[in-house]
Amino acid sequence: MSNLDVIKISISELPQLQHLSKVTFIETFAAYNTHEDMQEYLNNNLSIEKLSQELQNPNSEFYFAKLGESSIGYLKLNMAHAQTEPQEQKALEIERIYVLKEFQGIKAGQALLNKALEKAHTINAEILWLAVWEKNKNAISFYKKNKFEDFGSHIFQLGKDAQTDILMKLDLI
Repeated sequence: MSNLDVIKISISELPQLQHLSKVTFIETFAAYNTHEDMQEYLNNNLSIEKLSQELQNPNSEFYFAKLGESSIGYLKLNMAHAQTEPQEQKALEIERIYVLKEFQGIKAGQALLNKALEKAHTINAEILWLAVWEKNKNAISFYKKNKFEDFGSHIFQLGKDAQTDILMKLDLI
């Protein structure tokens, strides 16, 4: 899509980031989780305070996928100590990659993944990795199509529900 851009997010765009984060999280997971577990996650992990800390961390970067003036998705990358789990190799983590449901299928997710690959090459990362919920079959299929491979799992706590995430990586060397 020719008018699709991936733009680094600034602190002044924090309210827009929070809104998009909440909407995409709800669209993706509300049908599979209790209202209470969803609310706890939204309140604790997608609050203005938490997102502000993450956005100001020098080892994390956020990007919007923009279609014209509209932000339709976003990406969060973590380097070094900002990664949610330490890796043995020099690594870049995709912690979040979300696209609004109405814009899925126009390659916005691919554009965000391409930005992650670009950043990985810039920092000479050996692997690009992520964690994805085992029940998120569309996301798993997307990553496998992009040559990511499983390399483990961990527990993701969503409220009171301990969920299994599949760890996936793409070797870059």
